[in-house]
Amino acid sequence: MSPSIQILKSRYLKNIKENPELYIGIELEFPIVHTKGKPTDIEVSKDLLRFLVDALSLEVEKEDQDGNPIQLVEPASQDRILFEVSYTTLEFAFGRAQKIQEVEGRFQAYMKVIQEKLSEKDHAIQGWGIHPNWDQNDNRPVAYPRYQMLMDYLNMGSRQERVNLHDFPQYGAFICGSQVQLDVSTANYLRVINAFTQIEAAKAYLFANSEFSGADWDTRISRDIFWEESMHGIYPENVGVNAKLFKDEDDFFDYLDCSAIFTAERDGETYYFSPIRARDYLATDEIPAYTLNGKETLLVPQEKDFQTHRSYQYQDLTTRGTIEFRSVCTQPLDRTFASAAFHLGLLVNLDKLETYLETAPFFENFGRDYNSLRRQFSKKQLTNEEKTGVVLFSKDLLAIAEQGLESRGLREMTYLEPLKEEMTL
Repeated sequence: MSPSIQILKSRYLKNIKENPELYIGIELEFPIVHTKGKPTDIEVSKDLLRFLVDALSLEVEKEDQDGNPIQLVEPASQDRILFEVSYTTLEFAFGRAQKIQEVEGRFQAYMKVIQEKLSEKDHAIQGWGIHPNWDQNDNRPVAYPRYQMLMDYLNMGSRQERVNLHDFPQYGAFICGSQVQLDVSTANYLRVINAFTQIEAAKAYLFANSEFSGADWDTRISRDIFWEESMHGIYPENVGVNAKLFKDEDDFFDYLDCSAIFTAERDGETYYFSPIRARDYLATDEIPAYTLNGKETLLVPQEKDFQTHRSYQYQDLTTRGTIEFRSVCTQPLDRTFASAAFHLGLLVNLDKLETYLETAPFFENFGRDYNSLRRQFSKKQLTNEEKTGVVLFSKDLLAIAEQGLESRGLREMTYLEPLKEEMTL
């Protein structure tokens, strides 16, 4: 086994249990929007986090370089409220929960206080996958090394000759997603990755919410293009829909070995560099790297640099023994938890899901290039045949998810209602 695969296996498998209890981890990113169509006032955003410390009895976990709180934590639940990349995006990263209602209850309590405070200055949290005023906003990163490094790294795209990248390296400041993490076991994690890879076309149809006004892209999910045609997507194994289903663990880690490392730390300083595949990293003698103030230096690769490795596949194995599902746009506020319920129900009903996918009529009609299918079914206009096919596919998946949620006996099926209603219209 190559050294890089050994390190990746140790990093990603060490916390997977044989028989874990199923917990739900939900992360929600929202644009902070000026309700009169003006740019978001980032002083209003900063003031909000200062206000929330006392208003919600939160503790400051991280501050920016000017001493503004940028990440707060609720000690009992371990919920976090933070800025994600820019001061115009607010993220809720909830502590793990046993049922969706727990998370929703806490979310509504936070939102009541937040919306009230923001409304004093004509601002609000809104349910969009892309900030509606992205082109007017101050899209600079939060003054914190990780976010500054990410933005600097994405800006390197303008210096890449061999690839065709989009012209919006600042996209991290204005795209918003809805992620859910679910516990998986040593026996099922690959099955989960493979099954969910096959349903991205339906998810594209059900959850698209990020049309982009800044380019002529025929898609309702601009986040895919932002990720895949940026520095993150220079190696296709690093982002998006997996190019294939995996035969076994070795096959999966061979694929992960093709994902990228692009950042490292030395003596408290953060560096970034052109992406290098994990498999090639340790064999590289020296890397031309940059500090956050743009100073160039040479780094010698070290094994510890794998500690910052993470890929951005849509079915992402994390270091916490979970799969993170990360292909969903932020949803309208009245269906914030629909995506989490959909994924949870399908995971609980995995046997049924796998059996269905083996013979699903959808694939007979449209083939099994899962990456292309996601693009095809996120287009702004579908043909009648496409619409009929994807609606049927989505309805079948919703029925399987609903059955899975029913079997939990926790009344979480209600979160699927907005999706089911849309399918019957």
